[in-house]
Amino acid sequence: MDDFLSYQKNGGIVTLTMNRPALRNAISDMDAVEAFVEACKRIELDLSVRAVIVTGAGPVFSSGGNLKTMRDSLGSGLGEPIQSRYAYRNGIQRIPLALYNLEVPTIAAVNGPAIGAGCDLACMCDIRIAAESASFAESFVKVGIIPGDGGAWLLPRVVGMSKASEMAFTGETMNAAEALACGLVSKVVADERLLDEANALAARIAANPGHVLRMTKRLLREGQHTRLETLLELSAGFQALAHHTDDHAEALDAFASKRSPKFKSE
Repeated sequence: MDDFLSYQKNGGIVTLTMNRPALRNAISDMDAVEAFVEACKRIELDLSVRAVIVTGAGPVFSSGGNLKTMRDSLGSGLGEPIQSRYAYRNGIQRIPLALYNLEVPTIAAVNGPAIGAGCDLACMCDIRIAAESASFAESFVKVGIIPGDGGAWLLPRVVGMSKASEMAFTGETMNAAEALACGLVSKVVADERLLDEANALAARIAANPGHVLRMTKRLLREGQHTRLETLLELSAGFQALAHHTDDHAEALDAFASKRSPKFKSE
C-alpha cells in the first residue's frame, strides 16, 4: 500500500491509517486519492473483511485539502475552469465514491482535528468515534471555496440540514463534546482509548456473518433515497439469499443448542 495509507488486517478487521502527519494527513493529493481507492477495492474483493477502521497517525485526523499544493501547483483560480472540473472529478471526488459506497461497515476513529474534507471523510464512514482532542469543521467558506468532495450531500445526512447549514455557512470549529451533542459522532473517549474502543466496536460488528453485514449496509444506504416499496422488494431478495446461507443455518442450530454460533470467515 502507498506510504500515505497503512493497511493492516487483524482477523476480519482492516485498519486504514493515514500516515502523513507532517502534512496533517491531507487527502487531496493524487497519491492519497489513489491509496484510498485501491484500499477500498482490496477490501471489496476480500470477503473475509467484516469491518473497517479509518484513522490518522499523529495529532490530526485529516486537514482535508492540501492548501500548499493547491496554491503552488495550480495557482490562483486553479487554472482553467474546465481543467479544475476534471481535477475534482478524477481526484478527491473518487474518495467518497469508493469509501461511502464500500459494502463493509466502516468506523472513523477521529484522533484529532477533522477539518474540511477531513470532516467529510469522517462522514463517509458509517460510525464515528471521537477522541476528546478531536474537533470538526466544515471550513470551506473560510478559504473561499465550497465543499467540492460531496460534503453538502454527506453532512446533512449525518447531522440534519439545520446543523449542516450552520457548520457550512460559518465554517466554525466544534469540539468533540459538541460533535456528540449534534450526532456527528456517536461516542467520545479518552485519546489513549480511541483505537481500543474502535477495535472493540469493530470486533462486535465482525462477530456477525460477513455476507449479511454487507447486505444490511446496502439496505441502509438504499433506504436513504429510495421508495419504501422498492426497499421492501430489495429486502425480500436479500432475505431470500440470507435464508439460504450456511451462516443462517449455523445461527439457528446454535440458538437451538444454546451455544455461540461459529460463522464462516467468508
